[in-house]
Amino acid sequence: MRAAAPPRATSSPGLPEPGDRVCYVTIDSELAEQRIDNFLLSRLKGVPRSRVYRLLRTGEVRVNKGRIKPDYRLAAGDEVRIPPVRRGSDEAAGAVIGPRPLHQLEGAILYQDDDLLLIDKPAGMAVHGGSGVSFGVIEALRQLYPMQALELVHRLDRDTSGCLLVSKRRSGLRRLHELMRAGTVEKRYLALLEGPIDWDRQRVNAALRKNLLRSGEREVRVDPEGSPSVTLFRRIQVFTTATLVEARLLTGRTHQIRVHAAHLGHPILGDEKYGDPAANREMRRFGLRRLFLHASTLSFPLSGQGKGFEMTAPLPAELQLVLERLCSG
Repeated sequence: MRAAAPPRATSSPGLPEPGDRVCYVTIDSELAEQRIDNFLLSRLKGVPRSRVYRLLRTGEVRVNKGRIKPDYRLAAGDEVRIPPVRRGSDEAAGAVIGPRPLHQLEGAILYQDDDLLLIDKPAGMAVHGGSGVSFGVIEALRQLYPMQALELVHRLDRDTSGCLLVSKRRSGLRRLHELMRAGTVEKRYLALLEGPIDWDRQRVNAALRKNLLRSGEREVRVDPEGSPSVTLFRRIQVFTTATLVEARLLTGRTHQIRVHAAHLGHPILGDEKYGDPAANREMRRFGLRRLFLHASTLSFPLSGQGKGFEMTAPLPAELQLVLERLCSG
């Protein structure tokens, strides 16, 4: 007797829940052009990131019957083989999220339309769960809006606040990623740097390389062999022991502003990884108890030329209070 063939599903109704059988998903135009790892992470809810990457590394996930790397970009018509995957009991996507963070995120929505959401991400909230974090912004939003196909357009460090884009449609996500690759998405940050600064503008062009420490924690360093990275700094206000600057990203590397600021000799105040511990302790006198880095403005053209979309997230009250105390001495 011939064994029954594994179920085959198209992408239109969504990927089946992880279970006991192999399933196949045929990619349509709405899901095309995304990386296979991101596709799996968004569909295999409740499965740890480490498990998803192991599935790719061991060849249990295949595209068109062949092995692929995590950065493979799906094309319309690709057939993805998904092996049996069971949920763990404590993974981020399966976590029950309480009303407080959900209410906080609802109040943090700055803008939304049919294609995207713009969130004023609170400091201290990760953008996604994993690595000991039970949930993040994207898991909470998916719980708030279960009928939306929500995906992160980009990321912010857990301790960074401000503008975070989330797409509602794959077509919108592809368009925004194209704009980002073309360099037409402009992201500006406010940061408080250690010490008074005597320059008005500074361009930092220093390649960055990610390292994995023994603890499993990521650390980024300036390294000529790393990825090209460029940040533009503009001085806004000088205090006795600190300087408020605007940082504009021309590339989007992990911890880029934090590492480039430290490379200048003026690390971001409140930065426990790349900053000056003594300066951070001194700033607690002014009420600074977090990283002073805020994604203040995000803009990109909607169509044609010009900045068709621009949104600003106001500086959080606790950071504004630090500036006021610095002004008063």
